[in-house]
Parts: sequence; structure tokens; C-alpha cells
Amino acid sequence: MDLPAASAPVVCDMSTAADTPQERLDEYRRLFRQSFASKERIPGGVRLRLRARPGVAEWVRDLAAREKACCAFFAFEVTEAGEEVIWDAAVIDDDAARAVLEEFYRLPSSGAL
Repeated sequence: MDLPAASAPVVCDMSTAADTPQERLDEYRRLFRQSFASKERIPGGVRLRLRARPGVAEWVRDLAAREKACCAFFAFEVTEAGEEVIWDAAVIDDDAARAVLEEFYRLPSSGAL
């Protein structure tokens, strides 16, 4: 997974996104309710594992692309392995970026979802 340049701004700008922040959170809620399997920390980032139901890989790839568009300091990699869709995420070496990565890691088990 290729990380962005260390100079990437640590901001989440959804001003040009087709959805709102609440709609994005609702989408995460639906995705994780339907397909979340597990999560783990990996060297340099985090990994979310989802059950590979029909359409999940495409959904995750689309969501990862939209996240990357608003949060340029993230790097995502989505792969399929057997019955799983694996979503790896990493950020640049920055305290604020790591804090956002931690929130991303907490999403599947967040009380907000």
C-alpha cells in the first residue's frame, strides 16, 4: 500500500462529496451491520475484514475511493481472499492522521454505528 506524501494535508473535506457526513456514517452503519466480520491492527495501519457477500467488494472499493477523495492523507487497499473482503487502511506519519485512523478502526464497534 503506497502512502501519500508526508506533506498531504490532514483534513477531511467533504465539500465536493455527493453525500453528507451523516449519510456517509449511515452507509458505514449499513455496510458493517450487513458484512463486518473482524478487525485487527497490522504493521503501519489497520485491517477490516468483511464477509464477501454479493456486491460487498465493489461497495467497499467505492467507499474507499470516496474516503480517499476527502481525506488525502489516507491510503487504502481492498482485496478479496476466499469468503472475505479485506480493507486495509494506513495514514501518513502524523499524530492527527493517526488519531483519525484510530477513529476509522473504531467505526465497526462504535456505539454511533
